[in-house]
Amino acid sequence: MLSKEGCLARQKRLWEAVPDHLQWILIADPRHVLYLSNFLVQPFSFSRGERALLLLDRDKGVTLIGDNFTLRSAAAEFYVDHEAIEQWYDHKHSVENRDHALFKALKSVVPQLKGRAGAVEAEWLPVGALHELEITQTDATLELGSILRQLRRQKHADEIALLKLAMQACDAGHACAREIVEAGKSEFDVFRKVQAAVVQAAGMPVAIYGDFRACNAAVPKAGGLPSPHVLEHGDLFVLDYSVVVHGYRSDFTNTISVGEPSADQQKLFSLCQAAMQAGESALKAGTKCADVHAATAAPLWDAGYRDNFQHHAGHGLGLGHPEAPIQVPESTDTLLAGDVVTLEPGVYVEGIGGMRIEHNYLITEDGFERLSNHVISLT
Repeated sequence: MLSKEGCLARQKRLWEAVPDHLQWILIADPRHVLYLSNFLVQPFSFSRGERALLLLDRDKGVTLIGDNFTLRSAAAEFYVDHEAIEQWYDHKHSVENRDHALFKALKSVVPQLKGRAGAVEAEWLPVGALHELEITQTDATLELGSILRQLRRQKHADEIALLKLAMQACDAGHACAREIVEAGKSEFDVFRKVQAAVVQAAGMPVAIYGDFRACNAAVPKAGGLPSPHVLEHGDLFVLDYSVVVHGYRSDFTNTISVGEPSADQQKLFSLCQAAMQAGESALKAGTKCADVHAATAAPLWDAGYRDNFQHHAGHGLGLGHPEAPIQVPESTDTLLAGDVVTLEPGVYVEGIGGMRIEHNYLITEDGFERLSNHVISLT
């Protein structure tokens, strides 16, 4: 999970990124509450989908705000100085609208804010909560959500540790798939086995999502959750999925041939490998993401497959998916040291089939550290 030291460091970076006159900041996006305090509602609990707010105060420290059942549904230890709790349910009385309990908890901290300049994460704060603040000294022009998304790009050590855990679990699912993909099994059969391998490797309940679909000569590109389709010789099973551990996620891909791949399929796979290698050569802090896309696309486009590779060459990873930086032709992003990104060249050709491969990387000043370690191979 995230560390206390990491959360404090991220709070410090946030204070440095906002105007000096602000005395308090109210965080509303659950991802940013996690980012700054390690508080996350256990996603497999009955409180899934509920939220807490986080108040950062220069003088009074950090306060977690929420109803009693939400705060007791934390997925791990969290790091705050105070808690503002409103009782929502006590096993004796009827329950009120749970959002209203959150707003009441927020109202309890309003006295410490009055007369002091502050800012709210307006992108996520409900109007009902804003009414409870009864405060006019908020900076309505400050886009806290955008500031935090930019800060999120440069990962701290505790974030990298969570990402690596998600990737180790994802590796296990890929290894399982290479053993079990064969004609006669359905996409859903593969999904169930992959899911079991992921949970076993993670050592805890985790969520997975992504593409568990077969492509073939007639349907060269398909995505999404598994269908009842039964794998046949000649299919190419594209396994492109993410594992989410405490809010942080992996995302990498392999394509597995059902039966012996054809010569044309092997050729396309070799082109994808060349595209990945070319993209890796551009991965370094300071590189324009448009240039990463150009490098990745070049082997495919030069081989005559310009129209067969039209999606991004990669994207950022962390608490969101996809998130900045984005490797596309008109990207305005530039790689930063601390970014975690993907490279995912693919090619989809009628009459042959479709495939995609993908790794995850930590960007450094000198280049990159590859974080995913699954085997990329058609067979």
